[in-house]
Amino acid sequence: MKKGCLTFIILIIFVVRGFAQDPQFTQFYANPLYLNPALAGSEICPRVNINYRNQWPGISGTYVTTTASIDKYIYKIKGGLGFLASYDMAGQGTLNTASISAMYSYQLRIKRNFAINFGLQGSYGQKSLNLNKLNFGDMIDEKYGFVNITGENQIRSQKSYTDFSAGMVAFTKRLFAGVAVNHLTQPDEGLIYVSRLPMKYTFHAGGIFHLNGEKSDVTISPNVLYQHQKDFSQLNFGLYFTKGAIVGGIWYRNNDAFIFLVGFQRQKIKIGYTYDITISKLTNATAGAHELSLGFMFRCIKPKPKYRPGICPVF
Repeated sequence: MKKGCLTFIILIIFVVRGFAQDPQFTQFYANPLYLNPALAGSEICPRVNINYRNQWPGISGTYVTTTASIDKYIYKIKGGLGFLASYDMAGQGTLNTASISAMYSYQLRIKRNFAINFGLQGSYGQKSLNLNKLNFGDMIDEKYGFVNITGENQIRSQKSYTDFSAGMVAFTKRLFAGVAVNHLTQPDEGLIYVSRLPMKYTFHAGGIFHLNGEKSDVTISPNVLYQHQKDFSQLNFGLYFTKGAIVGGIWYRNNDAFIFLVGFQRQKIKIGYTYDITISKLTNATAGAHELSLGFMFRCIKPKPKYRPGICPVF
């Protein structure tokens, strides 16, 4: 019992003092504002996206992350405007992180079929520790278990911070590539000691190609995504396949997982599900990862021809 409590305390100290890592999503383009602020308003019409990810449900104290976003192209400000809210729970709600973000994107049209979107993002975040979920050795009664009040010094349970990010996306009729840098000011989110949130660098690129002519509803979309944050690097590459309203996909994440996607899309709604099959040494323990996405597109007045809608996969 003492060994278990000590291990748990060491884990908590590491979490609140060590460098944090942003939650990762598998359906990158179904969560566009989380991927890159330059994608705000890229579909012109009002768009709502909701994403849910359950990471490693086979391990006690799993990671569950939920995001919701809305964005639209606004004529009066000549750019895209978006809002994003996210909530991440770790250790069965022991350590929680919430944030809200606002972003603006502006499009620079270079040629008829070539444009670049630039995006800026400002965020307010809060990290919190649920002290009621922590157990210490002096709380144990030999007969009744954890019934005593701990005499340990109580640490700060919340830390708020502001954050800023930026990104850009370039696209033609069939190809696109983007880069984003999150946490430009590396805000302090430590609950005990100073703990800077490291900058996260994201690069994503790909293309969408019709197999039987431009009017065909059969497309393939090869894609690659690379992210780097502190000592963590992730490389994903894979392929989307679309036929009518049905979307399928397969991805490989560097020495960690194979990812399978199935989705359904219409003009106004899209639903996607992915499952990560872990292939690392944690294969037998994690039970993979489940991710769900739900998107809605609303009707609107199309902008003037000088604005070009961005192209990206839907999931």
